[in-house]
Amino acid sequence: MEGINTFKDKRVLVVGLKRSGLGAANLLHGLGARVTVNDRDSREALSGYIERLDDSIEVITGEHPDHLFYESDMIVVSPGVPMDMPQILSAMIRGVPVIGELELAYQVIKGMGDGRQRFIAVTGTNGKSTTTTLVHLMLREAGLKSLFGGNIGNALSEMILDLESQISGIEFIVAEVSSFQLESISTFRPYISAILNITPDHLDRYEDMDEYINAKARIFENQQEGDYLIVNADDVVIEGLIDKRLKARVDRPGLLCFSLKKEVEGMHFRDGVIYASLPSFLPPPFHLIKEEEIGIRGVHNLENAMAASLIALLCGVPVDVIRRVLGRFRGLEHRLEYVGEIGGVRFINDSKGTNTGAVRKSLEGLDRVILIMGGMDKGEDFSVLKDVVRDRVRTLILLGQAREKIKGVLGDVVDTFMVDDMDEAVNLAFSMASAGDTVLLSPGCASFDMFRDFEERGRRFKEAVKGLRYDS
Repeated sequence: MEGINTFKDKRVLVVGLKRSGLGAANLLHGLGARVTVNDRDSREALSGYIERLDDSIEVITGEHPDHLFYESDMIVVSPGVPMDMPQILSAMIRGVPVIGELELAYQVIKGMGDGRQRFIAVTGTNGKSTTTTLVHLMLREAGLKSLFGGNIGNALSEMILDLESQISGIEFIVAEVSSFQLESISTFRPYISAILNITPDHLDRYEDMDEYINAKARIFENQQEGDYLIVNADDVVIEGLIDKRLKARVDRPGLLCFSLKKEVEGMHFRDGVIYASLPSFLPPPFHLIKEEEIGIRGVHNLENAMAASLIALLCGVPVDVIRRVLGRFRGLEHRLEYVGEIGGVRFINDSKGTNTGAVRKSLEGLDRVILIMGGMDKGEDFSVLKDVVRDRVRTLILLGQAREKIKGVLGDVVDTFMVDDMDEAVNLAFSMASAGDTVLLSPGCASFDMFRDFEERGRRFKEAVKGLRYDS
C-alpha cells in the first residue's frame, strides 16, 4: 500500500475481534504493522473470526493482560469495547494513541486516495441504515462511485483491503456511524454529516443521556467551513445540541435541516409532499416527491427519505435520480419490513427497533396494533411509550428478560400478556387479531438474551408467521 507509512513496524494492539477488529487487524498487517489481537471471549467462540486473520497475527483471548497495553505503540479499539476500560485509560494517560476502526479507515483512505474521496457520515438513534442505503443507491444510480459500509454491512477497514487498487477511483465513502464508533475518533472529518434523531439508547453503556448525546455530537467536531451538517429540525435534543456546540464556533460547517413540521432551509414536508429549499441548487421551494410515490412507509421513513435526498443533492445527484430511487426502494430487512397478510391481519417485522424511540416512530404510522415487545433491557424508560401505546395498541405481548419491567410500566395501559418464546408470541397475537389489525414486532430492547442478534430475532418472527400460513 504505497504512500502509507504511518503504521509500518508499529506494535499495534487491536482490542475486540469480531467484524471491526477483523478488518482492522488485517488492514494493519497489510500496512506493515506488528499486530496483536486481544479479546475477552474464548478462542472457541471467536474461531470463525480467527480463521480469517492472517496467520502471522498473534491472538490472545479470554482476558485483557495488562502487558499487552503497556507494550503497544498504538491501540485500535472495536466499537463494542468501552473507552473507560482501565487498561485503555492507563494507556491514554501514558500518551499511547487510542483510536477506533472508523478513525483507522478514515486515515488510511485519506492517505491512499488522490484527495477526491469525500466522507458522508450518518448517525442517529434510529434510521441510520435506511438513510445510508438510500444515499448509496442514489449515488450509484447517478453514476458516482461510492464505498458503502461502517456500522452496516462490512467494516470499512475490511473493504479497503478488497479495493486497495481501486481506492483512487472512489468519489464518496458513505458510512453509517454509531455513538460507539464516534467515541474513538480523532481526525475524522466528514464532508457531509447527518444526525437523524437522538432518543434514549445504550443507557446500559453510558452514565446518562448527556454522555450519549456528547458521543453523537462528535460527528461534526472536526468539520469546517465548506463541509455540511444536516440535522432533524423537529428533534428538541438536536436543537439544544446545535445551540450549545455549533453556533458558538467561528469556523463551522453549513447547517441544513429537514422537518415534517415547518419550512426550513433544506427539506420540509407539507400537504403530502416533500419540498426542497436549497437556493444554491434549486429554486425554492422545489417539489421533490409526493409521499404516496415513496416506496417505504412510515413517519420515520419520511424523515429518512428527506435526509438522504438532501445529502444526494449536495453530492450532485440529479432530482430525477432521487425520485426514481425513492420510488422503487422497498426498505431493509427487519426495519418495518412487511412480512405478509393472513386473513386480513398484517405482520410487520421491526426487529431493529431496539429502543423506545424506534417503537414510538413505528407505532405512529400504524393503527389497531398487536405489539410484540421485550428482550434484553438497555436501561430504557418505557414510560415514554404510555401515550402512543394507549392510542395505537390493542394488545401488548411481552417476552424476554425485560418483560416484567415493561409490564410494570405499560401493563395498566393496555391488555398485556407474557410469553416464553417467539412462536408463542406470534401464535397468541394471531389468535387475538381481527381483519384490519397489524401484528408488529418492535421489541424496544436488545436481542442478546434470547437470540444471537436482531437479525436472528427478526428471522424467527418471520418463520413463525410462515408457520401460521401453513396452519391456517
